[in-house]
Amino acid sequence: MKNVELYGRVRYSVRIEGLSERAAARRFGLDPRTVSKMMKFSVPPGYVRKKPPAKPKLDPFIAVIDSILRDDKSRPKKQQHTAKRVFERLRDEHGFTGGITIVKDYVSGWRQRTQEMFVPLVHPPGHAQADFGEAIGIIGGVERKIHFFAFDLPHSDACFVVGYPAETTEAFCDGHIRAFAFFGGVPQSILYDNTKIAVARILGDGKRQRTRVFTELQSHYLFEDRFGRPGKGNDKGKVEGLVGYARRNFLVPIPAFESFEALNAYLLECCRRRMGDRLRGRDGTIGERLEHDLAAFQTPLPAPYDACEKVSTSVSSLSLVRYRLNDYSVPTTYGHRDVLVRGYVHEVVISCGADVIARHPRSYEREDFVFDPLHYLALIEQKINALDQAAPLAGWRLPEEFATLRRLLEARMGKQGKREFVQVLRLMEVFRADEVAAAVRDAITRGAIGFDAVKHLLLCRIERRPPRLDMTIYPYLPKAYVAMTSAKTYLGLLTGVAS
Repeated sequence: MKNVELYGRVRYSVRIEGLSERAAARRFGLDPRTVSKMMKFSVPPGYVRKKPPAKPKLDPFIAVIDSILRDDKSRPKKQQHTAKRVFERLRDEHGFTGGITIVKDYVSGWRQRTQEMFVPLVHPPGHAQADFGEAIGIIGGVERKIHFFAFDLPHSDACFVVGYPAETTEAFCDGHIRAFAFFGGVPQSILYDNTKIAVARILGDGKRQRTRVFTELQSHYLFEDRFGRPGKGNDKGKVEGLVGYARRNFLVPIPAFESFEALNAYLLECCRRRMGDRLRGRDGTIGERLEHDLAAFQTPLPAPYDACEKVSTSVSSLSLVRYRLNDYSVPTTYGHRDVLVRGYVHEVVISCGADVIARHPRSYEREDFVFDPLHYLALIEQKINALDQAAPLAGWRLPEEFATLRRLLEARMGKQGKREFVQVLRLMEVFRADEVAAAVRDAITRGAIGFDAVKHLLLCRIERRPPRLDMTIYPYLPKAYVAMTSAKTYLGLLTGVAS
């Protein structure tokens, strides 16, 4: 191939010096047809194929390779064919006799030709995208997976991120409530993937059948929903990018917090700090562009939606209610009755009719038992022999004075002492635990060991009046007698003469 310098000299001699193409060919020792080509191109055009090169060994197998690679599109990414594996299958299953290099070149070119292309989009203000992401964190000293809800406004790039123990229906709803409160309004529409929390089914015509909870959330806040194509995360590329950004910038190094409340306070501050950033190709900071989004939002905000999952069930003979594979206690008086369980992110609330009968911290373990010892005290008082083996009381950490009181009660009254101890514990059904503990300490100090004494001292403490114990109730205490005052005796003391 002739170099660029020769091209320039030949073209100069013809165009500027006026030589004919044949004379220039003689001067430079070139074929006249080469000079004619040089006059058409200012630089060497290179070799241009008129048709693809023939591959006699590979061509009969191209349809097989194409079929393998097309099928891979619907397979998990980590279980798709490599070029080496395609070559091995051609050799072993189809009798291919060529080398691996031509197979690798064809597979590489096929994948390059079939890569998806995208259209740049413009995002009008007032719309949002939402998704969940995952990261590792340390909460309460335990390393665990954090599921964080990401809410992005594509027009301004403003964001909201909040972490949860699990990606659940109640977390999904709670994330929306927090995001709306953070921005002070509701966007016109929100784009989602086809999460089962929102989409119960995708019908044959592509329409979505919404879940009951998502329909309630949408009806409460009146935003339009939009859904991306199944398996196409790039349809909501803005929030997908936010998930990665939050993981890299908010959660590196691995965050360590005492609770999810502390983690979410930190994430909220990260979102606020990002408002001052100015992104490439954008006019103004994120916070400045957010004003356009907020102007298109629906305001004012309605009262917060009750972000919970509702499940109807019944109480077992052990006074337990099962929710999400875990068992939660209720008072034994509600045994075998129908109840409604409301599962919140951090709390489980159980109702019977219009009455809330139990509240427990939410457990995300499997087959866990969450007891409130107070729920079982009335039954244990009747079945006093179960006191020492009652599972709800195992691990119940009470102040030391309660153990002292039980020891004294049992030493003086035997089995009846156990029952009176349970009666003392039942005071915590009505009064605060610290008030009952203070009354127990007072009773031990006074030597008034009994349920009635503890109750009396407790009421006196609450009502702020001095205690007046009826000592006839405690026959085991030493008694003191005070005689009537005698004037004759008093005079005898004054004169030094005993009566």
